[in-house]
Amino acid sequence: MTNDPIRRSQELMRAELPKKFYAEATVAPEGDGFAVKLDGRPVKTPSRKPLILPTEAAAEHVRAEWQAQEKVIDPAKMPMTRLANTIIDGVAVNADAVFEEIVSYAGNDMLFYRAESPEELVARQAERWGPVLDWVAEEYGARFVLVEGVMFAEQPAESLEAFRRALAHHRAPFELGALHVMTTLTGSALVTLALARGRLTLDEAWALGNLEEDWTIELWGHDEEAARRRAKRFEDMKAAHDLFVALG
Repeated sequence: MTNDPIRRSQELMRAELPKKFYAEATVAPEGDGFAVKLDGRPVKTPSRKPLILPTEAAAEHVRAEWQAQEKVIDPAKMPMTRLANTIIDGVAVNADAVFEEIVSYAGNDMLFYRAESPEELVARQAERWGPVLDWVAEEYGARFVLVEGVMFAEQPAESLEAFRRALAHHRAPFELGALHVMTTLTGSALVTLALARGRLTLDEAWALGNLEEDWTIELWGHDEEAARRRAKRFEDMKAAHDLFVALG
């Protein structure tokens, strides 16, 4: 038995996880979607709703996570399943509120707030964030106010309405849930929209969302604990993006 208290705590937490009780995870058509089943029995969400996804590709992602479990079922290793549960139990019954929260992000988007110094960071923000704003302006006619610092800037109502119309194409709960996760993780509804429309790759969107953090790392060096937290965030980001793509 280890004498390391952190390691010991982790082992105890793992010991409390439910044991794997099935041999095979499968996907089967169910109503208008595809259900994930364990040895033929349907999986339920925490609210006891059937775990049914809109497309076979999306359900396959979730099935793969269940199949990959070994001796125990570890939700920490199942980001797609966690997201699907959240969408079914939460987003589906609060879709309007989730939609408005993403619009709210667009009204206070990270891309609008620029550093006052140093010059190198100012230039990097302009170079890398600017093309997203240019694309939104060209594609949707939405032009936004940029400010130095963090003081709130009221954005043009017509620009927010243009963003709202673009987002309305993704009102289905699973799309909306995936976009909401990507928006909160990047801090930018505009970056998320560009990613959803194929204007950015996943890695590009992640880099834009972490531009200032990467700048700090370049200046002050790498922190292992921060790196682990960031890796977990990227895992959730990738799950949301993979789910969104699988819905198409």
